[in-house]
Amino acid sequence: MLKRLLFQASTQRRSLFGASASLSWCRQYSSSPASTSQSLNGTSVEHLEDSEVSTTPPSAAISIDRSGLYNPPEHSHEPSSDTELVKHLKSIIKFRGGPISVAEYMEEVLTNPKAGFYINRDVFGAEGDFITSPEVSQMFGEMVGVWAMCLWEQMGQPKKINLVELGPGRGTLLADLLRGASKFRNFTDSLHIHMVECSPTLKKLQYQNLMCINKNDTDGDAEEHIISRLTGTSVAWHATLEQVPAGIPMIIIAHEFYDALPVHQFQRASRGWCEKMVDVAENSMFQFVLSKQPTPATLYLLKRFKWAEKEDIGKLEQVEVCPKAMELTQEIAKRIGSDGGGALIIDYGLNGIVSDSLQAIRKHGFVNILDNPGTADLSAYVDFAAIRHSAEEASDDVAVHGPMTQSQFLGSLGINFRVEALMENCTDEQADSLRTGYWRLVGEGEAPFWEGPEGQAPIGMGTRYLAMTIVNKKQGLPIPFQ
Repeated sequence: MLKRLLFQASTQRRSLFGASASLSWCRQYSSSPASTSQSLNGTSVEHLEDSEVSTTPPSAAISIDRSGLYNPPEHSHEPSSDTELVKHLKSIIKFRGGPISVAEYMEEVLTNPKAGFYINRDVFGAEGDFITSPEVSQMFGEMVGVWAMCLWEQMGQPKKINLVELGPGRGTLLADLLRGASKFRNFTDSLHIHMVECSPTLKKLQYQNLMCINKNDTDGDAEEHIISRLTGTSVAWHATLEQVPAGIPMIIIAHEFYDALPVHQFQRASRGWCEKMVDVAENSMFQFVLSKQPTPATLYLLKRFKWAEKEDIGKLEQVEVCPKAMELTQEIAKRIGSDGGGALIIDYGLNGIVSDSLQAIRKHGFVNILDNPGTADLSAYVDFAAIRHSAEEASDDVAVHGPMTQSQFLGSLGINFRVEALMENCTDEQADSLRTGYWRLVGEGEAPFWEGPEGQAPIGMGTRYLAMTIVNKKQGLPIPFQ
């Protein structure tokens, strides 16, 4: 035993001596001019030599060949040109160890809490990135108000009803609706307005445009009771539709809301349908790639194919599916089926399966989808057929009507008479504005009456946009879908 202990102690002394020699040699080498000029390479050499060094110090005339070593680029202390959103997207891709879906990219670009396109700016109107129908003319909101009042009548004029708008923009549509309906006190007195909005900036604009006040503003401890001075109607904001109180009938308005819901894109390849993904290329730019194996969204693709004709599928090379649109529609259908009421969906899209429609718009012009994310609006065609199937599968108590063109919808509600009435008492400038707005809402293509600069003629959206309703079956056929 004593011999073994003496042997171990001797071995430990030799190990300590070897380590000390190695460390001493490393310090001598690190202080040499050659090591100072290439510190990164010197570190690599030190690590390699340290594990192999003997207890005998090396000679001063040692020669080292660095030609086979990796020379990384010099670290730059200049600030990165990437925006916070771009850095965030790249970090997600890096963390996942691979690309993300187009849907996830789209959702981050539009609604990221810190840098999403809709979150911190007013994107609507001539000074923004695009113009929506409510911003074109007051008549759009007024006609939607006519539809809502007709539905309320069919529901039996309930004393309480939730009027919900999904993605209210600036609040222009509801403001025009309330102004137009202000003389019908039984209707406006029954309303409780609920705005489903995620943007703090747009919430402030909605508050202003609806002329809201907090009736309990004098007492800081009192619960908020916000009303619109336009009609005295109560107003509340929510992040999601689920947060809107249930138990009473509801009228839901979804105008240009579905087109901003994230879509998954699929492309036909030799190995079958592959999901299109977003990855980071070698040049640090974003690029599209195809998934190497089936993704979770493939289940929704198969579900959408179940609703389509085989002949139609065979003609397609690309397909877009929107799981969130399906899920939202199912929630709407269940609420309407149980509580009563109806939903109006107006958007641009197709009454059938959608192929490759995703687009980016910045300052009223089309740009690359992957270019400078967060600075352009992303939207895709709405699959109205998928909305119909989703609603009908979710509840046996609802009926789906439409789609019909926006031109047919507004015309049936009386927009032609409304524009004539407004033009009777207006200036020439106001008349031109009314005529232009009317054409944009119901016309098709360039306005034939335009006499202004070439290339600036108003373009009609009357046939590009479609309208669809989901209603409780007990209420009968809704106007104007009879």
